[in-house]
Amino acid sequence: MKYLLLTLIGVAMMLNSKAQGKVLTMEEAVLGYQLYPKNLYTQWQGDRNILTWLDGTDLVGEVPGSGEKKVIMTVGELNRAIDANLQGWAQYAWKDGQTLTLMRQGKLYEINTDKKQVSRRYTLPKGAQNITSNGTDLLAYTLKNNLYYLDANDNTFAVTQDEDPNLVNGQSVSRNEFGINGGIFWSPDGKKLAFYRKDESQVATFPLLDITTRTGSLKEIKYPMAGMKSEQVSLGVHDIASGKTVFLDVTDFGREQYLTNIAWGPASDYLYVQVLDRPQKHVHLNQYCARTGAFVKTLLTEQNEQYVEPQTPIVFLKNDPSKFIYRTNNRDGYFNLYLVDADNGKVLKRLTDVAADVEMIGQDGKYMYYTSAEVSPVENHLFRVDIKSGKKNRLTTAEGWHKVTPSADMKYFVDNHSSLNVPRVIDLVQNNGKIIRNLLTAEDPTKDYNFGEITLGTVKTADGKFDNYYRLIKPMDFDPAKKYPTIVYVYGGPHSQMVKNTWQAEMRRWEMYMAQQGYVVFVMDNRGTSNRGAAFEKAIHKQCGQAEMADQMKGIEFLKSLPYVDSNRIGVHGWSYGGFMTISLITNHPEVFKVAVAGGPVIDWKWYEVMYGERYMDSPHTNAEGYAKVSLMGKAKDLKGKLLICQGAIDNTVLWEHSLSFIRECIKNNVQVDYFPYPCAEHNVMGKDRIHLMQKVTDYFEDYLK
Repeated sequence: MKYLLLTLIGVAMMLNSKAQGKVLTMEEAVLGYQLYPKNLYTQWQGDRNILTWLDGTDLVGEVPGSGEKKVIMTVGELNRAIDANLQGWAQYAWKDGQTLTLMRQGKLYEINTDKKQVSRRYTLPKGAQNITSNGTDLLAYTLKNNLYYLDANDNTFAVTQDEDPNLVNGQSVSRNEFGINGGIFWSPDGKKLAFYRKDESQVATFPLLDITTRTGSLKEIKYPMAGMKSEQVSLGVHDIASGKTVFLDVTDFGREQYLTNIAWGPASDYLYVQVLDRPQKHVHLNQYCARTGAFVKTLLTEQNEQYVEPQTPIVFLKNDPSKFIYRTNNRDGYFNLYLVDADNGKVLKRLTDVAADVEMIGQDGKYMYYTSAEVSPVENHLFRVDIKSGKKNRLTTAEGWHKVTPSADMKYFVDNHSSLNVPRVIDLVQNNGKIIRNLLTAEDPTKDYNFGEITLGTVKTADGKFDNYYRLIKPMDFDPAKKYPTIVYVYGGPHSQMVKNTWQAEMRRWEMYMAQQGYVVFVMDNRGTSNRGAAFEKAIHKQCGQAEMADQMKGIEFLKSLPYVDSNRIGVHGWSYGGFMTISLITNHPEVFKVAVAGGPVIDWKWYEVMYGERYMDSPHTNAEGYAKVSLMGKAKDLKGKLLICQGAIDNTVLWEHSLSFIRECIKNNVQVDYFPYPCAEHNVMGKDRIHLMQKVTDYFEDYLK
């Protein structure tokens, strides 16, 4: 009886200890990758319907439906093929059904997995970037500002030989706006190479300070500010056989127009380019001759008094190259997909007739597959629509956010999904939505930690027309009778969605760290953020920060209605656009926010880049009143609470000019403010430096909000 009693006491103590759980360290909150659910890096083996992934040190594959996995290649076989001593697999990709590619020590290997040997080896020069294959035997790359390609015998060919440092070839342009993420575009037959050329000769420079040299040095970067001269972009086409290059004859809107969403015709004879004017209110979808560069015709046009925002290249139907699929949010208020006649540009039908933003996943000639927010703005589901009949089917049914990876022929897909309380589920699924088998059901890696309760909810926008979604985290060991300090974490800018029905609602670990320190943490997406349609997103036009602040204050009203929120202890924190929002909130509503920490903040939009700034604010020349209204320069005098600004000193996105100018205004007005630069950090403070940053942010709230 005595031993039984001791055993029961021991079990009770163990259960009580587990209930108390662990508390996050700052390192875990910032770099705790082990606290994210287990994942499976799956890839389809080229055009073979074989799903591959890494199982320990083996690359394995499975034919859907067979239920049997087969070892494709071991790490030992990989080492023998490339003469290496790897302990595990390097990052790889499939080139085709039997060939995988991987980079190692300046060489790109193509490995035949059937023969277990290298089929091609390319030796790239030191400093090569933007490496892109033509799908057969050529490899394009950039070195400094010029474009080259290698053949299978390691012979190098120069596509461009510009010596002027203002001319940049083969790289991304327009600061990666408009869906641009590269500057090299091989034709489908691999015989022509289209590429961006950027002329920055008219663009002003900004100096970044490098303190790591003996006496310090300046690095000048090209930075086109709103209202000032911008880069001039052209598109070249290089013919491999002749060695000749032509440039497309694009004259729609003058030299400072934007060229985006580059697409090749299926026969490699035409290029399709979306041409956008600098004010970003007009776009033309143009067709050009790839052989001569001559303009052929304009197929579609879009215009909008606020702005148009092309994001996606056209996609030709697999079984019918006379038609293509086109995506825009300028016709029916949401990013939807349209079927278009490739000859005359006539819109034949709206393929996705839904009041929600959609993203095309693929098509097989009969069906078009897409994900969308039509179930809920905080969920992402897969659908397919019959291109001919328009009949639609929903293919994912489990609650939450689904990321899908289809096979080349669209017969199968991998469904990787989670929801608020489901860490991760990965299923192998047929294209009719039938689950073949579960590949992974991840455990909760935070089960031994004492986490506060996370809830999802909505608050009406300030104009009453929409619901804003939020996540709210209660403090650890929550006591409803207590009053808690509250931190509002904010971003609030375009192309962002911080609240989703994913595991733990897309929470950043630092938020839970603060909840464990005794704070309520609140995060809400306001008008201006993405995945909600054009009216929701464009509410910020010409007055960035105004609609967003109004919505965030509705969130504050909700927080104040909660009996456990101490309305006298509310703080706010955000970075970049969120830094702009943070300072906007504490200076416009000093009676509400006691403490704020802003990182890399935009202070005045006239100092921000042309492509982004002029889309949302127009030019300073045409919207001087709007720029003046939202500028934070005049708000320094209104600062009443405690404000800490953190800034990467070599930030090439939000330049140092912003925060230093605000500090100068605070000094002029005898307003106290705290400032902490990170001397060797760019826009985001990364790695172990970020542990220091988040401890600095935490200490500031601990010192002044608690």
